[in-house]
Amino acid sequence: MNAFIQKIGLLTVAIILGFGETQAQTPQKWEIDKSHASVNFSVNHFFSTVTGKFKKFEGEFYFDANNLAESKITFTVFVKSVDTDEDERDEHLQSKDFFNAEEFETMQFVSAKIERKNDKEYILHGNLTIRGTTKTVALPMKIKGIIDNPWQDEKVIMGIAIHTTLDRTDYGVGTGSWAATAIVGDEVTVDVHMELDGLKARL
Repeated sequence: MNAFIQKIGLLTVAIILGFGETQAQTPQKWEIDKSHASVNFSVNHFFSTVTGKFKKFEGEFYFDANNLAESKITFTVFVKSVDTDEDERDEHLQSKDFFNAEEFETMQFVSAKIERKNDKEYILHGNLTIRGTTKTVALPMKIKGIIDNPWQDEKVIMGIAIHTTLDRTDYGVGTGSWAATAIVGDEVTVDVHMELDGLKARL
C-alpha cells in the first residue's frame, strides 16, 4: 500500500512538473519571408511626397500571444539599401546630410515589452536606434491573420503590419538647412508589411 501511494505521489509530481514546463515554453520563433516583406517610407518634399523603401533587412521574432512576457522582437534595417528610384537622391540620403551610412550602417529596433490591445493589435515598446541616437518608441503591430502554409504541412504563416510616424530630426537625420527649412518634412511615415513562417506544432 505504501509503495502504491509512493508511486501515485511521484506520478503527481511528474505531472505538475510537466505542466510547469509546458507553461514555461519559450515563444514561437518566426522567420521572415523576405519575398513577401517590405519596409517602406514616405516624406513630404515641398508640395509633393517622396516614397522609398529599404531593400535589405533582417530580424528575430519570438512571439506568442499567450506568452507576451517572454516574447521579443529585434529588427535591423541596412541603410545603404535605401531605394527611392533616384540614384542621386539615394546617395544623398546615405551622406552625412542625412543617415551618414558610412558611420552608421544600420537602424535597429529592440523590443522591451509587448502589450496586447486585443487579439489582433499589439504595441511593441522598445528602443529604436537611428544614426547613433536611441529613442524609446511604441510601435503599433497588427496581426493580419494566421493560416496553414499550403506548401509545407508543418508550418503556418502569420501576416503582420506596422504603421507609424517618426520625426527624423529626433535622430539627427537631415542637418543644417535640411532641418531648418520646409524642403523636406520632419515627419516620416513608415509602413512595414511581412509574412512570417512558424511551426504549426508550436501553436
